[in-house]
Amino acid sequence: MHPVNFDPADAGHDPHEAHEPHEHRAVRIGIGGPVGSGKTALTAALCRALGGSVNLAVVTNDIYTTEDADFLRAAGVLDVERIEAVQTGACPHTAIRDDITANLDAVELLEHRIPGLELVIIESGGDNLTAVFSRGLVDRQIFVVDVAGGDKVPRKGGPGVTTADLLVINKTDLAPMVGADLGVMTADAHRMRGALPVISQSLVDTPDAPAVADWVRAQLRTLAAVS
Repeated sequence: MHPVNFDPADAGHDPHEAHEPHEHRAVRIGIGGPVGSGKTALTAALCRALGGSVNLAVVTNDIYTTEDADFLRAAGVLDVERIEAVQTGACPHTAIRDDITANLDAVELLEHRIPGLELVIIESGGDNLTAVFSRGLVDRQIFVVDVAGGDKVPRKGGPGVTTADLLVINKTDLAPMVGADLGVMTADAHRMRGALPVISQSLVDTPDAPAVADWVRAQLRTLAAVS
């Protein structure tokens, strides 16, 4: 047997046990995707869209810096005490899937600091198509790809594309400039994901990411009913 698994729908072994949210902890939603796909911009958009009605906070992940957290603080999308940075020191998937301790510590710090916290968005550093969050860290996960990476990206699959609870095709306004066929990209995404949802968006056209924000609200309602 070849030691590498080439099944694009297999997220691999999750070393951590999933735990349903409850009244004493916030819902956790992870945002992952390749470098430059627009994860931080989407995180900022969700903070703007949800911050007035949802008690939320953010954890960012970068390998060596705190740049994504610094961007969110400078943008003023949340009060600075609602943003925590994790420096992974290695490929980001190690801190969102393999050893999630640093992220759990950051989430617990925010929950202690902010009474009644309802939602923590955990943004991964840029990683590849295999990068998924441990279900021991997040309750739902969003995977972001962008048209500048080429319209072939969704059909390449990988657990990020095929298993995330939501796939976001970002920067659709760039499609004419980079020669990407949005019809092909969307059709391939639906074919690879089956019934799992896909949202195409441009934060230039819709700066508050309304479709993704509505999806997040629906997850909060669903998970609140479970808890």
